[in-house]
Amino acid sequence: MLTNGTCPKTMLSIKDALEALEGKWKLLILFALSTGPKRFKQIAKEVNGITDKTLSRELKNLETNELIKRTVHDTFPPTVEYTITEHGLSLEKVLEELHYWGLLHRKQVMGR
Repeated sequence: MLTNGTCPKTMLSIKDALEALEGKWKLLILFALSTGPKRFKQIAKEVNGITDKTLSRELKNLETNELIKRTVHDTFPPTVEYTITEHGLSLEKVLEELHYWGLLHRKQVMGR
């Protein structure tokens, strides 16, 4: 556990992290990209339930926060590919811990 929950620096760093990862889709998008570069429709297919409009907005936000990189290939028509950055990959332990916590939470709350 964090040593001092009322520390302003700790509160600020947690706030920054939550703002960069806010919403239910960003971590799922990063998880989808963790296996390699993907095009828009591939991400939309893997992140079940996300609309194209929401995916587009979340990808822009992730790019702004330097968690993913958008590459436009010189093809006809242009091909756009998204990859997770080293900064995005630094969230691997967070995703792993969320996975395990989610399993425990489902068992606790839903009994399965």
